[in-house]
Amino acid sequence: MRCLGVILLALGILITSQADAAVKPVIVCIQCHIAQPTKFSQPVKLWETSIHAEHGVGCNACHGGDPMDSAQAMSPARGFRGVPIPTAIPALCGGCHVGVTKHYTDSAHGRTLGKGGPTCVTCHGSHDIQKASLDLISKKKCSTCHTPEKAWLIRSTMLKRDTMLNAIEKKIKTLRSQGVETDQLEKRLFSLRNRFHAMFHSLDIKLILQESEHIQAALEKTSGAGGVGTGPLTGVVAVGWALIAALLFYLIKKNLD
Repeated sequence: MRCLGVILLALGILITSQADAAVKPVIVCIQCHIAQPTKFSQPVKLWETSIHAEHGVGCNACHGGDPMDSAQAMSPARGFRGVPIPTAIPALCGGCHVGVTKHYTDSAHGRTLGKGGPTCVTCHGSHDIQKASLDLISKKKCSTCHTPEKAWLIRSTMLKRDTMLNAIEKKIKTLRSQGVETDQLEKRLFSLRNRFHAMFHSLDIKLILQESEHIQAALEKTSGAGGVGTGPLTGVVAVGWALIAALLFYLIKKNLD
């Protein structure tokens, strides 16, 4: 009986320790701002619904500073930078979103940086950043600066390929539910989707159409996988390698142009 008591005590300590470890650290930036007037509390409320909040990306990722120390939260010595100036935003976002920055910099949007042109937050928002989707390419957003025809052409070009990428993602989820190890496939698809979307920041319609058609052909060639002699896993792997080949073709061509 005594042994049982010791075991239960040890189990209780273990559970308590795990619970303590699972408690999210308090971000002092949020504690302070949420109690302020609307001007200062609104950014927190917007952030709470964002993709950044969903993935644990806090205030300091963009504003710097020490989010754990209220006395040093806004100390330049702790890296606090305040509100980034517009010309610094692409490089700041590019610190996490690798691959997008160069496409943006070389684009018509990037060439107007510092001259009143759009930055990442113009289209994606600053605090209420939502998950990247085709909804971000809209007539309402794009027509604030110019006619939306070009943006609409880019959106329509992306739509079919995005649909197919989403279908592949569903196949992978089905395989995972069946007990198939899909970690590597999921990571590859995540990487490929990000690189595919990054290309559209170039705003080069001719290039986008050409490379999208190339990727479309690669996807259609393997979309019927699962027939005689092939299983669903083989089909997904084939799709993954087809996308890799298409994207490598794009990157090589881009460097040669």
